[in-house]
Amino acid sequence: MSETPSLCRFRRVSKWYGAVIALNDVSFALRPGITGLVGPNGAGKSTLIKLLTGQLRPSLGEVRVQDVSAWSAAARSYIGYCPDADAFYEEMSGRAFVRFMARLRGYRRNDAHERSEAALQQVEMTDRADRKLGSYSKGMRQRIKLAQAIVHDPDVVVLDEPLNGVDPVGRAQLVRVFRQLADAGKAILISSHILDEMDTLADQVMFICRGRMLASGTLEEIREMLEDHPLKVRINAKSPRELAGQMLRLNAVRGVQLEPPQSLLLEVERPGEFFPELARLAAKEDYEIEKLEVVDASTEAVFDYLLRQAGQ
Repeated sequence: MSETPSLCRFRRVSKWYGAVIALNDVSFALRPGITGLVGPNGAGKSTLIKLLTGQLRPSLGEVRVQDVSAWSAAARSYIGYCPDADAFYEEMSGRAFVRFMARLRGYRRNDAHERSEAALQQVEMTDRADRKLGSYSKGMRQRIKLAQAIVHDPDVVVLDEPLNGVDPVGRAQLVRVFRQLADAGKAILISSHILDEMDTLADQVMFICRGRMLASGTLEEIREMLEDHPLKVRINAKSPRELAGQMLRLNAVRGVQLEPPQSLLLEVERPGEFFPELARLAAKEDYEIEKLEVVDASTEAVFDYLLRQAGQ
């Protein structure tokens, strides 16, 4: 099966401001689906987004969207951008704002009206679109920003902290829209500091720190690359104390903690070595292992490890 073509590509991109290197030799491709962009403050996320959306030009390398330069005017029709900060005319209604943005895109009045109504319906704001922007909650403001980002049906949608400050109900509604867009074949890039949401939201994650891409892929793929990444593994067994003694004899087990009444929490390194050893032990001895789960296979756990490796 051939690989899905990329909708956007960074090729060895660097960006510096004077003596400060904000992005250093970054390469990646965005394909249909949701990609999470994760990194601490000052990591280079904002610079990456500005390069992708054509707000900045790379110092070295190339950024292309649908095979045209992201810096070119032609790329604007392929990209939708939902910024973190609000910059509204607060007295304007949500409907008027989205329609105005469609007109700025170059659509005639009737086309702008039709596209605005379709975008408002997609973000579930049709019934509240005539209220003033100044009266909107954070979640409603985020949805209006998303509506203007997709009003021209772009192939790549860039969302900077779109869930920041949104209540759980609004968050679930936004996530549903993100998934609909991804299912329609669009590439969605979501910059976020809400790390645990990336576990269920993103199809793949890119970890960036100090301007460099530390790792990218699904969490499972990243784990396979990080052979030394310690895991926390919980085991439920009928004889946890006896099993704990055996676990401590395994070279890949760094620590064992009893969790009454029948659980062990193990800190494991070299997972590729540990799990076969555990399987052989379970087959040889009658410890009646009832359940085994990896309890820290999350974005945050992987990210913390990557930051430690990078010396943060």
